[in-house]
Amino acid sequence: MADEKKGGKKADGDSPNKAPKGDKPSKGEKGPKKGRGAVDRTAMASPSGAPPASATDGVAPRLLDKYRSEVVPALTKQFNYKNPMQVPRLRKIVVNMGLGAAVANPKIIDTAVDELKAMSGQKPVVTRAKKAIANFKLRAGIPIGAMVTLRRGRMWEFLDRLLTIALPRTRDFKGVSRKAFDGKGNYTLGLREQIIFPEINYDKIDAVKGLNISLVTTAKTDEEGRALLKQLGMPFRAT
Repeated sequence: MADEKKGGKKADGDSPNKAPKGDKPSKGEKGPKKGRGAVDRTAMASPSGAPPASATDGVAPRLLDKYRSEVVPALTKQFNYKNPMQVPRLRKIVVNMGLGAAVANPKIIDTAVDELKAMSGQKPVVTRAKKAIANFKLRAGIPIGAMVTLRRGRMWEFLDRLLTIALPRTRDFKGVSRKAFDGKGNYTLGLREQIIFPEINYDKIDAVKGLNISLVTTAKTDEEGRALLKQLGMPFRAT
């Protein structure tokens, strides 16, 4: 009996818990990866067999291409930068709309939010009063404006529309001031009417509103910041 059992074990060959030798990959071949980050690439392939397009693929903003191809070489030559990281660049754009009339008419905040969203392509946030001022009938915490901060692609697209469409539509436009810098290369532009943006429907506005646009750069001086914006197309006045 003992011999039959031993012979049976040998005759059975592989145990049920072990994979056949023929299924194991050779040393030069790697088996499929398993784990949390594993992806079944066959399921992602298109029916035609071509690899699928990435969801992050897109067209770079036109002004960003201009910055890389024209502005960076021009600034490097003008200021003799030794490292490409020294070249000033645009960091963010802050669009702020202050509404003192919202103290008496709170509904104006809703229209301001809608207009800022149409101009920037991003949902703005409502700003509220931090202090109470009795002379202006202002209480702490009530909404008095709206603002939006733009970065990356939306920042470049907004600046492109501002320079090529919105500013030329300003009444009696003769250029923007060269002196509106803060000493650290950041520039603030004030506009009296939001209707210069083509996204605003003039027939649906309840009131003409002004707004401030702050261009925050990595420049260390006003001269570098002015040179950056001028190369991007900012129409500065001669004086």
